[in-house]
Amino acid sequence: MICITSLATLASVASMSRADWPEFRGPTGQGLAGTDGLPLHWGPKSNVVWRQTIPGRGWSSPVVAKGRLYLTTAVSDAGNDSGPLSLRVLCLESANGRELWQRDVFKVESGALPRMHRKNSQASPTPVIAGNRIYAHFGPMGTACLDTDGTVLWRQNELEFNPVHGNGGSPVLVDNRLIFSCDGADHPYLAALDASTGKLAWKTPRTEPDVSKTFSFCTPLLIEVNGRKELISPASNMVGGYDPATGRELWKVRYDGYSIVPRPVFGHGLIYISTGFDRPVVMAIRPGGNGDVTDTHVAWTLRRGGPTTPSLLLVGEELYMVSDGGIASCADARTGDVHWQERVGGNYSASPLQSGDRIYLQSEEGKGVVLRAGKTFEVLAENNLDEPSLASFAVAPQGLLIRTEENLYLVGTP
Repeated sequence: MICITSLATLASVASMSRADWPEFRGPTGQGLAGTDGLPLHWGPKSNVVWRQTIPGRGWSSPVVAKGRLYLTTAVSDAGNDSGPLSLRVLCLESANGRELWQRDVFKVESGALPRMHRKNSQASPTPVIAGNRIYAHFGPMGTACLDTDGTVLWRQNELEFNPVHGNGGSPVLVDNRLIFSCDGADHPYLAALDASTGKLAWKTPRTEPDVSKTFSFCTPLLIEVNGRKELISPASNMVGGYDPATGRELWKVRYDGYSIVPRPVFGHGLIYISTGFDRPVVMAIRPGGNGDVTDTHVAWTLRRGGPTTPSLLLVGEELYMVSDGGIASCADARTGDVHWQERVGGNYSASPLQSGDRIYLQSEEGKGVVLRAGKTFEVLAENNLDEPSLASFAVAPQGLLIRTEENLYLVGTP
């Protein structure tokens, strides 16, 4: 019998506290907020607990711990994205949005800035908080560790790669390893830093040969299979399971896709991924095994409705997704059979969120759509902040955090 667990979900999601939201997509890394309590309705002047203007530009999500929230941004000295940049970490009080501090962690001259897609930012990876340390990642421009008072403990900017469209994937903390993808224009690899010092712990090249477009932007997910830790990390034309301590590739599954963004989710003994551009395929894969397991470990595939940017969402027996073009889907997580596919309108980059029996979606145009979780499609609410929004949700004890182009909102019960 294969025992498969997520190291982030050892505690019951149903009893999850909303006190902390420590990484991209929350304490499970899979967009699960647990029990009820998030608002159904909001707007620019409705159910807004607070709104705080954020300097500069960034599409990272906030992280929350011990009554504070932290997020990154890129501030241009010239007032535009092409000028010299100050890459910053900000700290706010989660109860009222009051700024406590902001710190410059890197200064980047205009000639050193990586090329950026129009929907990206120079501060897109979500930080990680653990204990009294915050880990902020800015792709090839550098990674830094700060304490919760804003003191910079270390900086690392020696890892080189060309991200093609700018930085994207967020880091994940496993034991004393801070791990992230460096899947650039050539020689793509996965890297781990010593979380105490910032020094390179290991660097593992991707093994799929003859990939024409090697760049991808995916955030890894940690699981455990029969007592073996596996870091699941999709890249162009492959997804691999890696030993987080050493970086050794344990297994891989091949597919046709590049510019991978959606973070994996898993349950029911299956890993769920979407294979990116040009025609996303949702795949359910059995973890474990050794070497190339493409022919033996793919349980099912779904070729319609898959996202290229938003991550998937697994709630109970159902797998939910929203395509970049606004088609929402619900499928049986064990078989891939589709229960419904419906248009919800708008364009989507943010990953969906679960709270109680609700599914929360946030469009690029700033519209929040709330669906009822289940095998029947039902829209419960549509809420418009009238501001562009590409960042994924975060959750604080007081409510739902939504980052727009200029502001950070906390919506709940004022």
